[in-house]
Amino acid sequence: MSETTTAPATTAAPQRPAAVPATEGASIGPIGDTVPDVRRIVVLRGGALGDLLYAVPALYALAAAYPGAEITLLGAALHAELLRDRPGPVDEVAVLPVTRTDWNEPAQPAETEFVDRIRERPVDLAVQLHGGGAWSNPFLRQLNPRVSIGSRAEGAAPLDRTLAYRFYQNEVLRALEVVGLAGAPPVVLEPRVELTPRDLAAADAALGTVTGPLVIVHPGANDSRRRWPAQAFAEIATHCLDRGATVVIIGGPSDQALVADLRSHIPVAATGDARLRTLVGSDMPTLCGVLARATVLVGNDSGPRHLARALGTPTVGVFWIGNVISAGPLSRGSDRVLISWQTHCPACGHDATDERLPRCPHGDSLVSTVPVAAVRADVDELLGWK
Repeated sequence: MSETTTAPATTAAPQRPAAVPATEGASIGPIGDTVPDVRRIVVLRGGALGDLLYAVPALYALAAAYPGAEITLLGAALHAELLRDRPGPVDEVAVLPVTRTDWNEPAQPAETEFVDRIRERPVDLAVQLHGGGAWSNPFLRQLNPRVSIGSRAEGAAPLDRTLAYRFYQNEVLRALEVVGLAGAPPVVLEPRVELTPRDLAAADAALGTVTGPLVIVHPGANDSRRRWPAQAFAEIATHCLDRGATVVIIGGPSDQALVADLRSHIPVAATGDARLRTLVGSDMPTLCGVLARATVLVGNDSGPRHLARALGTPTVGVFWIGNVISAGPLSRGSDRVLISWQTHCPACGHDATDERLPRCPHGDSLVSTVPVAAVRADVDELLGWK
């Protein structure tokens, strides 16, 4: 009996896209033309600690695209404290004064003096990373920049190159997309802060001897709706103490009552343990050093959580779903994100997800339903505990 064989059917090779030229690289959105002859760049980004950290990758992109330019950050006093004598893309921080919130009101003397001081030297490129531009775009235009770029919400003043502002966008990626308008592609995608010897010396002085893993617990957040209950944090702190860790509860000057509440929920036997510490109102070098020394930080969506990650410390963060979109970390190798899917105010039922609606007067937590067991499991995983 003869045997026949059938040749396998041939298929056409898949149509592949053309290779991306090496000179183009990766980007967040289109990359525009660079601005010629830029010697000075001014970047507007006020707000809290986390707000600055969202902008850090964009600042690195600008520094790489314009290596000969001086970068001045128009930011907050806390930003100046963090960046003082610290390697990075920013050459100077000019602390923003308290200014009008309604652009139809007359300028205050402090604002006029600030603008005049910035304009003493020409501004070649002005970058608005502060939001939709209702206040920030006209403020930036006062500086008389040769070229201005930024995000622009409906009704905001125009700039030379703009990105349409959409409320729900990751803030790091938004800032990178904005600076791409000026020909600055990303060089890093996540915030980073350089550690200094001063930070480490300050941390050593504050911490002394540390036994076991160092777990930082931060129960605060500027917005009370983003705060996980103090009792829940206390359960995590107690668990870590029971497993042999040193636990340091941190907070800003306004967090005294919150930290005291957390400690009140820790069993009396543990509150006298030398491995339980409290650091409230530390200066920036101490905070940076302590966060960098930590094995893991457990906290809310807050500045210290963002700073810990920028310093390379693993984090376990409790986030509200809306804030995950805008402020959540991009990677999960060293970050764990516990998400609350609560979309309405527990007190009145107001839809917290609709940015077009005025905020309700209540400050009830939107993240209180995140289970302690889930947070504990992520802490154990990062610490290598079984």
